[in-house]
Amino acid sequence: MGFVQPTPIQEQSIPYLLNNDKSDFIGLAQTGTGKTAAFGLPLIELVDGDNPQTQALIMAPTRELGQQTAKQLEEFSKHYKKINIEVVYGGAAITNQIRALKKSTQIVVATPGRLLDLIRRKAIKLENVKHVVLDEADEMLNMGFKEDIDSILSNIKGDYSTWLFSATMPKEIRKIVKKYMSDPLEVAIKSDEKSNADISHQYVVTKVSDKLAVIRRFLDTQPDMRAILFCRTKRETQQIADELAAQGYQTEALHGDLSQGQRDSAMARFKRSNKQLLVATDVAARGIDISELTHVLHHKLPDQLESYTHRSGRTGRAGNKGISIAFINNREKGKIKDLEKSLKITFENAVVPSLQELKDLRLQKWVNEIKALRISEDAETTYLGLAQQFEDFSKEDILKGLLSQELKQLKQDDVGDLNDKSKATYTPSGNRFFINIGKEDGFTKNDLVELIAQVGQTKSKNIDNLVLQDRRAFFDLNISNSKDFGNYFEGLELENGHAIRVNPETGKSDDSKPHRRKRGDGAKRGNFPKSNRKNKSSVQKSRKGRGRR
Repeated sequence: MGFVQPTPIQEQSIPYLLNNDKSDFIGLAQTGTGKTAAFGLPLIELVDGDNPQTQALIMAPTRELGQQTAKQLEEFSKHYKKINIEVVYGGAAITNQIRALKKSTQIVVATPGRLLDLIRRKAIKLENVKHVVLDEADEMLNMGFKEDIDSILSNIKGDYSTWLFSATMPKEIRKIVKKYMSDPLEVAIKSDEKSNADISHQYVVTKVSDKLAVIRRFLDTQPDMRAILFCRTKRETQQIADELAAQGYQTEALHGDLSQGQRDSAMARFKRSNKQLLVATDVAARGIDISELTHVLHHKLPDQLESYTHRSGRTGRAGNKGISIAFINNREKGKIKDLEKSLKITFENAVVPSLQELKDLRLQKWVNEIKALRISEDAETTYLGLAQQFEDFSKEDILKGLLSQELKQLKQDDVGDLNDKSKATYTPSGNRFFINIGKEDGFTKNDLVELIAQVGQTKSKNIDNLVLQDRRAFFDLNISNSKDFGNYFEGLELENGHAIRVNPETGKSDDSKPHRRKRGDGAKRGNFPKSNRKNKSSVQKSRKGRGRR
């Protein structure tokens, strides 16, 4: 398979897992560092091919990663040991998977939701499971699988070892470790030893209105690019993919509004064709592995540092070099500083290729295409009949005419310098805020913007780039002095008693309990205007005596 030298995570995992197969293990390493072989090779060695029962269970966050893992394990084992590996996931007929599991199956690869469904239907037997692998554990938690994982692990009654592999180690994973693992060996491969060494991190400063033109400029000047462009929303993803496709670019869209069949087809087309760009949301792209991906592009930076790690880790895999480019506006430079500091990486300020560079490249390509043209017999014959009509034209006249046509097509890109070199103020580190309110509290984006503006005594237009999640939201605050902005929200709570907290976004998962003020310190409870939306939680706070900013 072309493996010659083990990666650092393989070097430290495989000997230990082979010699301590009953022990628990934690392997921390970035995506693309060979974690599948790190746990897959020991599993193949340890399972008994003559025993028809399921002996190993691998949980993965997505269907795509599960399929990829099962395929790799089959390749690892096919010349060594006869074992059966089944992969089960949602979005496919469960009856077919139940039928497959009735056969001799030593290793099951599964997404948590479908596995829990099979357990409840008593379609899978776990009493002989000796090894449980949690692959991309942080991704599974980010996707809301914690309760499913708890239920699955509590259903395995015998003695088994747990091997947990992850790129990051948030505190929710620590809770799983504490609850289900016994004195695990923890091996952490520093990101800069492998993953970041193979990835060049860059950012481009441009106006929001110019972002698509900038992306087109990079696609045009680097025709060999194969990239994923990450977007924040499903609507934005489809819109950008459609717009680029309408302009002749080879693109595919991947997001949650597509059916599983449509997503599989999009991935298959992208992998087998020469398409340049896959436009995707974070959730849809989790677990996918595309060989020889040269670039990861960020239409907008993610709110969580872990998400940037997973995004950029799609390139620079298996020893290949990759480039990660973030397209930001002037106010987002502070986020780049945060990423550098927290992830211990260095960003280079990249420059958008100039219009002249684009013209030179396209014209050279045009010249090469003309020089490479083959003259067919039909053309030779037809030319004899038309030659007289061109007697008054020189070769130079004809070439200039063709060149005029090519230059006319280039006019659509005549937008000059797309780099934003202005020295306008930007949102510095600390002007990205977290609020512990989300969709589950009944809020829409407009509701939340209105609430933040009203309580924070600012204008709605100063609240930008709001990302609304299930239980929390993030937003940029475009005011000069935002240091104590969270003070406005102290003592504020929803009708159900849920205290609201606003603080600068740290880039890390932030779900700690909010603090409340005591009565008498300037935050008496009163009535906050209720939304007229159905089932909306109201918010309470005194409009008087609000604490100092």
